Parts: sequence; C-alpha cells; structure tokens
Amino acid sequence: MGEGFGGFLPIILMFVVVYFFMIAPQMRRQKQEKKFAKELKKGDRVITKSGMHGKIVELNQKDTSCVIETMAGKIKFDRSAISMEMSKKLNAPPPAVKKK
Repeated sequence: MGEGFGGFLPIILMFVVVYFFMIAPQMRRQKQEKKFAKELKKGDRVITKSGMHGKIVELNQKDTSCVIETMAGKIKFDRSAISMEMSKKLNAPPPAVKKK
C-alpha cells in the first residue's frame, strides 16, 4: 500500500504547484477586476481593453454598462471592457521629480 501512495505523490505535488502558480493568482485577479468595475464612477478617466480613451459620463446598474465620452462622441461599453491596469496608470499621480 505504501508504494501506491508514493506513486501518486508526484502527481499530487504537480496539482498543488499548478494551483498556487496558475489558478490562485487568476482568481485573485478576477476579484480585483470585479471590485474595480464596481467602484467605477462618473467622471473617471478610463481606457478600454481595445484602447479607447474616454471619461465615464453614465453608469447603468441594470445591465452593468457605462457610457464613455471620447473625442469622437459617446460610446456605450460593458464595464468588463474597461482595462483595470491601463486605467489605473492613466489616473495615477505623476511621479515626483527629484531636484539635484
């Protein structure tokens, strides 16, 4: 019986490694993106995953969409189409310049 468990040990270890290095970080990222989408508000400057830049002018709670005003006009997007990373970079304060 001891040899049977020892044969499965590498497979079990492989599943544990896959979980901690692939599945858990992806689940954490999904939670962050959901939180980001819920925290969007009017006036936020955003960038969509397709690269459109704009400002949120309307949020619809029914179908989780938002209207973004761009230089070309107003476009309706789903909140999941807004890029969390790019939008955070856009809204981040500029880095302080060191004087010598």
